[in-house]
Amino acid sequence: MLNQVVVIGRLVADPELRQTPSGKSVASFRLAVDRDWVPQGGKREADFFSVTIWGTVAENVAQHQRKGKLVCVAGRLQSRTYEGKDGQKRSVVEIVGERVQYLSPKDDSGDRGNGRSSAARGGSGQQSEDYGEEPPDDEAPF
Repeated sequence: MLNQVVVIGRLVADPELRQTPSGKSVASFRLAVDRDWVPQGGKREADFFSVTIWGTVAENVAQHQRKGKLVCVAGRLQSRTYEGKDGQKRSVVEIVGERVQYLSPKDDSGDRGNGRSSAARGGSGQQSEDYGEEPPDDEAPF
């Protein structure tokens, strides 16, 4: 079976970092992911996804990312049910992120990034190359 998801979007708010009773770090945040098409009215729409990250990656994301930053999250979808404060059963589908790639420049306050990125993989802060424009569809390697 395969359960894998990759989304690119902007943080809706600063990540929230917590510790489990056993001391493990967990961060949660919401991502706004623009839809590819613009409706006839001209206003772009977005989907909003809840993301949960664990361990060192959670600590790095909480330390280095803020509202409006562009990130790529790779992980899996998870569904769960819980009972709300009102006693009603609720179901949620969320992304459990395993890797987060920072797509906004360090000094970017939420403006569109320049394509440079740094990765958060258990503490890695390496820079990746700027790949420029995307090749036309007929030149794509797949």
